[in-house]
Amino acid sequence: MAIIIFILFVCGSISSHTSTAAARTHFRVSGKALYKLDISWPKQPELFTGQVFGVAVNHLAGVVYVAQRGENVPKVLVFSTDGDFIQAWNTSTLEMPHGIFLADPSTEPSVWITDVGTGPYGHTVKQYSPSGKLLQVLGSPGKAGSSLGPIQFDQPAEIFLHSSGEIYIVDGDGGINNRLIKLSKDLQVLWMHGERGQGLAQFYIPHSVAVDTCQRVWVADRGNKRIQVFNSVTGDWLGSWGSCFKDDAPYSVRLTPDQKYLVVTQLNINQITLLEAPPVGIIGQCQVVSTIQLAGDVKPHLVDLDQSNGDLYVAEIGAGQAQKFIPVNTGSV
Repeated sequence: MAIIIFILFVCGSISSHTSTAAARTHFRVSGKALYKLDISWPKQPELFTGQVFGVAVNHLAGVVYVAQRGENVPKVLVFSTDGDFIQAWNTSTLEMPHGIFLADPSTEPSVWITDVGTGPYGHTVKQYSPSGKLLQVLGSPGKAGSSLGPIQFDQPAEIFLHSSGEIYIVDGDGGINNRLIKLSKDLQVLWMHGERGQGLAQFYIPHSVAVDTCQRVWVADRGNKRIQVFNSVTGDWLGSWGSCFKDDAPYSVRLTPDQKYLVVTQLNINQITLLEAPPVGIIGQCQVVSTIQLAGDVKPHLVDLDQSNGDLYVAEIGAGQAQKFIPVNTGSV
């Protein structure tokens, strides 16, 4: 298998706490070369001042939202897809952002953020306007939920809003809940899997969720080192992938715009993996198409993709930054 090595040096400091290894971007691609790093994005990397946990793209507006944690740092930084800094959200309504998602880009765009904080605003899912105005809170702020209350969360990890308005939430970034919940547009529970364990449709730290165009829900079941797949309409279990995650668990799951590949991060081995998305009705075994091996201690967490051109944005906790990767061949993803 061919191995392509890219070594890129970025001058200057990325942030005050970024290590020399992170400031010097080094990665290699194994398998099919699908992406390359855009070293020009963003234009002011020194604006990252916390731990970067999530990223969301509005491809129609050309805007990227980056969620970060830390004391006395803006919880959301907003950049253009060209890398220009737009604004920071200095909101006091966010404690510890985890997952972030851009909903309804063509109608009424809003930004949804899961908050895993344990203080008065934590254990919630929040909806914001594009400028950072709090619009809605799901859950009981400051109160860790239990498996009995469908919309009382305990460190909810990520949210995915379908174009239909239906909402998918993975609830349990280390809390008592280990659940996948589907809500209707008016927040009624349509179906739920909510039991901790290693069996079918059981979870241990469900960490990321995505829905494809074939009515399938993909869940990064982090604690069990696997991806589980469900029918988005009925909630029926369809399959599980574990053979690709012997070395480290899947942390993120997103699909490329053409639905050909699933993009998965593996934080502890500093790797981004692209898996072949199976055709409708078939789950089968996972097949690795390409891997991007990042430098040590970068720790890629969650990702998002620009749905117009396939650009990949990666939130990196260890490096304290978000990075942009662009398709090697136009239209390849």
